[in-house]
Amino acid sequence: MTRLFKGKRILITGGTGSLGKVLTRNILKNHDHLPKKITIFSRDEAKQHEMRLEFRRLQEATEEIKYADSEEILEFRIGDVRNFSSIASAMRQAEIVMNAAALKQVPNCEYFPYEAVQTNIVGAENIVRAIETLQLPVETVVGVSTDKACKPVNVMGMSKAIQERIFVQANLRCPNTRFICVRYGNVLASRGSVIPLFQSQIRAGGPVTITSLGMTRFLLSLNQAVQTIFDGYARGVRGDIFVPRIRSSQITNIARAMIAGRNIELRETGIRPGEKVHEVLVAEDEAYRTATTPDYYIIKPLLPELVTESNGMGVLRTEYSSHQDVMNFEETVALLTANRLMVEEYGTRVMAAGELLR
Repeated sequence: MTRLFKGKRILITGGTGSLGKVLTRNILKNHDHLPKKITIFSRDEAKQHEMRLEFRRLQEATEEIKYADSEEILEFRIGDVRNFSSIASAMRQAEIVMNAAALKQVPNCEYFPYEAVQTNIVGAENIVRAIETLQLPVETVVGVSTDKACKPVNVMGMSKAIQERIFVQANLRCPNTRFICVRYGNVLASRGSVIPLFQSQIRAGGPVTITSLGMTRFLLSLNQAVQTIFDGYARGVRGDIFVPRIRSSQITNIARAMIAGRNIELRETGIRPGEKVHEVLVAEDEAYRTATTPDYYIIKPLLPELVTESNGMGVLRTEYSSHQDVMNFEETVALLTANRLMVEEYGTRVMAAGELLR
């Protein structure tokens, strides 16, 4: 799949996050089909410095990435999608833009809603406006969305839902650029997810806190999230929203699996501002315009000007919700073990440098 990026100039906004790191690493794995440039765009200079060091350590530990090559390819650029001139300048030479910049912590977005608007909505509009007004040579923009954008009840989801609409409609404003989105659930061990919180609570001896004992969430690994972006880029038609067909888990089973028989209390604390008990990846009103592949649901655009096909659409008869296909306890343990997320005995395990990149 990464052959698609050979010789390309790629800009990753929010590139110092967990997703951006794994995305960059997976692109650089293919030594024979390297891009011309990957620009890591973010506003945190400390995280950019840490990412440089992580990739250098990774080169010393494995031949997976030839850092001598990647150091020439990787460019770190300080900037903010909220600032038009900042993002426009970074995009001037980009052929592919992957927009992973986001404010995504649900309670924070509830308490600071305009901050979420600035990053998640204004940032997306700045990307589109730069392409439109400056006639930038961007071939494809991939917007990274979330299950919370579907039937949104919180500011984070509302702002991401509008971001999706901005990118879909941008196909009319910028006819020479393809805009697509990917929408998925909780990414295992990413910053802000529940798993690092549980790890920390278990190491401290508890209690492990859950907002609702009946809560379910879609779960996928960082590599699955990256693969969704790659597949969306490779196969997406203008205006498509790619949704991976993944299973969900009860949050209580995740906590029980990670506690692993230790004498640690499991405590219910109550729903936080903006939280849902169950998440939805495809809403009922989207089902009639949803196509399917073995691995994905593909939501076709609502705007009639962008509809290019109707065969194979309408495969869903109801919404695609996290309460429908829930893993049992044993399957949840297997998933966490496979992704090396179980806390080892005595709670001494600490993530090694670059472990999130694996």
